[in-house]
Amino acid sequence: MTKNESKNIAACLGSLGFCDQIVVVDDNSTDDTVKIAKKHGAQILVHALDGDFASQRNWALEEIKSNWILFVDADEIVSQALAEEIRHAVDKIDFKGYYLSRIDIMWGKGLKYGDLWHAKVLRLARRGAGIWVGKVHEEWKIEGRIGNLKNDLEHRPHQNMVEFLQHINLYSTLRAQEFFEQRIKTNTLEIIFAPILKFKYLYFLKFGFLDGTTGFIHAMTMAFYTFMVKGKLYLLYKGIPK
Repeated sequence: MTKNESKNIAACLGSLGFCDQIVVVDDNSTDDTVKIAKKHGAQILVHALDGDFASQRNWALEEIKSNWILFVDADEIVSQALAEEIRHAVDKIDFKGYYLSRIDIMWGKGLKYGDLWHAKVLRLARRGAGIWVGKVHEEWKIEGRIGNLKNDLEHRPHQNMVEFLQHINLYSTLRAQEFFEQRIKTNTLEIIFAPILKFKYLYFLKFGFLDGTTGFIHAMTMAFYTFMVKGKLYLLYKGIPK
């Protein structure tokens, strides 16, 4: 799935040569994303995201007819070891899907602590085994036995602070709207203390301080994301639109 990913898309697609087919679902990019993707032999499908990541992924599931489907974001790279592991994994008949181990590399540093170190993401599954749920922070809900792959999916998000802040601004808006539609409410105490608790959790309980300054910046920014979600949700209940 892409939206103005010209800086990332070439490296991503270059790591997918082991796949039988590469499909880019583009949300009306205005940069060279589509042009670059075509050079890498990708099939281009244009479809508006409309603020719902799960719906976008489910739409893609309907368009793709292969027996197995691997979802990779534009800022992710499949390592050669993982590619080889996937080739063998899809031959096993007793699994419906697989968790991939994702390592986050931010500002040239692989984060080893916080909530990012070797996060498990369900990205490989048989077509028809399940659907995606959640407008943002979406998850693939698979019915059946799920295995674990050990080699890394490299994730290189937010290569500068401007991109990071733009990202959390968008995601906090979508998350707040999702909570609002679910009739989940917030209050002043939660707006004040939830970000503080989030920072303490990431920086101290999850040992983010061992990642140095990068770990501090990440924990602080994610705490700000929590504040943005709670603040925007509060304003939605006050009748102030996004």
